[in-house]
Amino acid sequence: MQKRFATIWFPHLTTDWFIRRQSRLKEIPFVLAAPDHGRMVVTAANVPAQTQGIYKGMVVADARAIILSLEVLDDQPELPGKLLKGIAEWCIRYTPVVAIDPPDGLILDVTGCTHLWGSERQYLTDIIKRIKNFGYHIRAAIADTIGAAWAVTRYGHELIIESNTHQGALQLLPPAALRVEAATTELLEKLGLRHVKDFMNMPKSALRRRFGTNLLLRLGQALGYEEEGIIPVQPIEPYQERLPCLEAIGTATGIEMALQQLLNTLCHRLQQEQKGLRMAVFKGYRVDGKIESISIGTNRPSCNSKHLFKLFEIKIETIEPAAGIELFTLNALKVEALSTVQETLWNGKEKLDDMALSELLDRIGGKLGNDCIYRFMPDEHYWPERSFKKALDLDEKLQTNWQVNKPRPLQILYKPEMIEVTAPVPDYPPMLFRYKGKLHKVIRADGPERIEQEWWLQQGQHRDYYSVEDEEGRRYWLFRSGHYDAEASYQWFIHGFFA
Repeated sequence: MQKRFATIWFPHLTTDWFIRRQSRLKEIPFVLAAPDHGRMVVTAANVPAQTQGIYKGMVVADARAIILSLEVLDDQPELPGKLLKGIAEWCIRYTPVVAIDPPDGLILDVTGCTHLWGSERQYLTDIIKRIKNFGYHIRAAIADTIGAAWAVTRYGHELIIESNTHQGALQLLPPAALRVEAATTELLEKLGLRHVKDFMNMPKSALRRRFGTNLLLRLGQALGYEEEGIIPVQPIEPYQERLPCLEAIGTATGIEMALQQLLNTLCHRLQQEQKGLRMAVFKGYRVDGKIESISIGTNRPSCNSKHLFKLFEIKIETIEPAAGIELFTLNALKVEALSTVQETLWNGKEKLDDMALSELLDRIGGKLGNDCIYRFMPDEHYWPERSFKKALDLDEKLQTNWQVNKPRPLQILYKPEMIEVTAPVPDYPPMLFRYKGKLHKVIRADGPERIEQEWWLQQGQHRDYYSVEDEEGRRYWLFRSGHYDAEASYQWFIHGFFA
């Protein structure tokens, strides 16, 4: 497929932005200025000021001598970059590949996108019309190369340069249209080379010797002999589906239908490649320029469109369509190989490999958040708070077995909490203990179980653990740190709660 590029030029980017914020500036001459070597210099001028002879780089004092009523506003150096980035993200509704072209332009890779608007001319006309409605002056063009589109946008008259005709379109343009330095442009004009056609067919060696390599590079890029890449404002996801809408969608039913169509298309592609998604984001590009998005995650790779739709369905109500959504996208942010599982004739005892369990956890995570669901695995440590760890996912294999020969509480405190205890000596369980201000009377107890620290991790006292039950039937896991001694250096702690 023939590559096609569009370039957009904002000749009055920053002044248009100020006019959008203060409508009174539209009819009066004003400039933006910044200090330069102790004096204020014009960095941008609006159209009324330019028509009266004010230009970029002029000293503000000279500009005020020409227009006594000239209004001077402080420039914001970071403003052009922010504006271009915002407009570039808005333009993603037309193509996923949009790049910033500082200081006042954008580059769009429109290959394979324009037919969705009927034709290239309708596609570009729609972009121009809508950006003008935002209040910006704009020029744009489409051509086979970025260099040709850039040149025609700023120095030509045509909106569309048909395929394989860009070389002819460049011939009558000035050298500055090739994006070369001002010094090179001046030198070319001094030598009488006032149009691209005057030197485009000259020997490369002569051009390189007289004008340097940059002119050859820019000429080659414009003519299509040299490749030119762009860096999009948003990375292109390898698994992305897009759905433009002929009319803006503003209902939950319409959003659900768009999501189902995108999921079916994406899941069909994933099935063909034997892959499944683990993370996905669904975005809706609103007419007013804002973006609504919802995301999901799965415990295992999945290409089950019905299951994935249920995960998204929980969050659809958070999407605010406002005046309507004109483009939907579905991006699979994380994709993994999908392992095939043979169906069994007789259903046996299912374990963590059960796909239904994974889908259930996905739905619970979608409602409560994935941070509320954990899987724990045994770890090779004696100290209770070190004897387990969080698993990375459901497929992680056990490296050691759970200790099941001794009772362990269902809930364990990450850090044991100190308690007050009344207990006989030397190794009897406590009779009373006070925890968080409440006194508990122990009616049953079992222990002690001595647990030592790993000497290779840290040194310290051992622990003697007791399982106790109070008069209300609640069961606790308590321990004494160290031996009884005359100095009473030992302390008692609560470490867990049985079911």
